[in-house]
Amino acid sequence: MKKIGILWLTISIVIMLILPWLAVTFVKDDGGMAISFLLFFGLNPIYSIIIGAFAGKDMKHLWNLPVISAILFLMGTWIFFDMGEMAFVMYMVIYLIIGILAMLVSMLVNKKRKGEMKI
Repeated sequence: MKKIGILWLTISIVIMLILPWLAVTFVKDDGGMAISFLLFFGLNPIYSIIIGAFAGKDMKHLWNLPVISAILFLMGTWIFFDMGEMAFVMYMVIYLIIGILAMLVSMLVNKKRKGEMKI
């Protein structure tokens, strides 16, 4: 299970730290703004759902993945955009809520499947 957690941690680092750095470094002006919108309103929420759904399969060991992902988002935005900007905290909280809800739904679905298979 540790290998799987490290894999997801690596993916989180790429999505939440490396992609904002790439957007800031290589895409200038309006293109950078468009990429930021795609990250904030597209890729990051979808990734929060995916990582939450995965963590729900083994919540006992992987509950921290949505939390780590949200913290990495905040670190990335504060480092590459504007340190201390409180709007990014709101995004982090929203991504955390999305990840936790996806984790809980995934856990319930997995429990229901296991319960049906025992019958």
